[in-house]
Amino acid sequence: MQRLGAEAEGRGLAEPRGYLPHTTGDLAVMLDKIGVPSIDTLFAQIPVEVRLTSGPAIGAALDEQGLARLIGAMASANAASDLVCFAGGGYYDRYLPAAQQALLARGEFVTAYTPYQPEVSQGTLQVTFEFQTMIAELCGLPTATAGLYDGSTALAEAAGMARAATGRPVVAYAPGLHPEWIEVLTTHGRGGGIVPLEQVAASAEIAAVIVQQPDYFGRVRDIGRLFRERPEGAIAIAAVDPATLGVLEAPGLLGADIVVGEGQSVGLPLGYGGPYLGFMAAAGPLLRRLPGRICGQTRDSAGRRAFVLTLQAREQHIRRARATSNVCTNEALCALAVTIYLSLLGPVGLRRLGELCFARAHYAAERLSAIPGVERVYPDDPFFAEFALRVGDAPAVIDALAARGYLVGPAVDRERLLVAVTEKRDRADIDGLAAALREVIAGA
Repeated sequence: MQRLGAEAEGRGLAEPRGYLPHTTGDLAVMLDKIGVPSIDTLFAQIPVEVRLTSGPAIGAALDEQGLARLIGAMASANAASDLVCFAGGGYYDRYLPAAQQALLARGEFVTAYTPYQPEVSQGTLQVTFEFQTMIAELCGLPTATAGLYDGSTALAEAAGMARAATGRPVVAYAPGLHPEWIEVLTTHGRGGGIVPLEQVAASAEIAAVIVQQPDYFGRVRDIGRLFRERPEGAIAIAAVDPATLGVLEAPGLLGADIVVGEGQSVGLPLGYGGPYLGFMAAAGPLLRRLPGRICGQTRDSAGRRAFVLTLQAREQHIRRARATSNVCTNEALCALAVTIYLSLLGPVGLRRLGELCFARAHYAAERLSAIPGVERVYPDDPFFAEFALRVGDAPAVIDALAARGYLVGPAVDRERLLVAVTEKRDRADIDGLAAALREVIAGA
């Protein structure tokens, strides 16, 4: 490795030791290229208290087996993997069948990406076609697009579709929409026009009304009524959790013109933010405004069933003036995971999943809200598998429960937190959480 002496040390370029790919010379060249005097200056925006002052104490170089053992021991200090998970807020701890994991590990799927050449991509195209078919059936609409980035950006795409289709500037959302989705929606709204439904003026030109089902607090909304009451000409957008659609009515049958959602709850593990999968289905008149791409089924010259890319709205594929979106991926591997999961469950399994979550969540709500000092935030509203509790100091309660082995949240505000119950949580888990929460509240 090249040594830079005092000059290198002055720029925060200590000589790398093992495992690191860059020499001090490499680092100096990169800093010069971007016009930054030192490593510390480069990372000045990151708060000092969260920066590492030194690397992990690995010591001398190790062979692969020894390094794996050391890193495993270091990772075991994290308690998160051992916590009993009741966390929600749009992402859920579900059981993923072993068969799904085995199929996903097949080499032809692991490297799958955008299938530009149908003659060599029939497997990938068929999976995407099956994914679209399942999403369309679940949503109760005739057409679905290939996977989008995640639920929040799928909603932003839907809002853009509605504005383009109606020529109106305002998109209104009903109470209870996920706060992070509102942030993404507002960012994509280009400076305005994204407003709460209750604050919309009577004269506003409303392009769309958005309703989340269940909403951020887990409440089941009467989306049929809300859509019937929307302003004339406005497009109805439903943001849904697909894991509920084995029990709840398909939104398209209740008046939704566009249905979007996050696919994590039907086949993807929790992953510190991803990769996840957005989906979208739409009514027929909106077909040519769908973002991304649509895989279709046809016949080849020999009369055999074949799959192709039928519609592509991305500017890379058509004239820029006609493009409706610049979505640049179909999240093929994530869509495959969801397709396999839904195939393994089938209609009966998906309904059973919903029934289990519903029953166990209601048992949990009864046990937890019976604790003195704890109450349900919306006791009169129906809910599916997630509910909000008022517990006093919510962030402190979350930390105290984590110390006792239970993960709940996120905190809605200083007093309220969310609790989600999936099929993985049995009666013993729920009773354990109730005992831990009673102890925390009593000691507060």
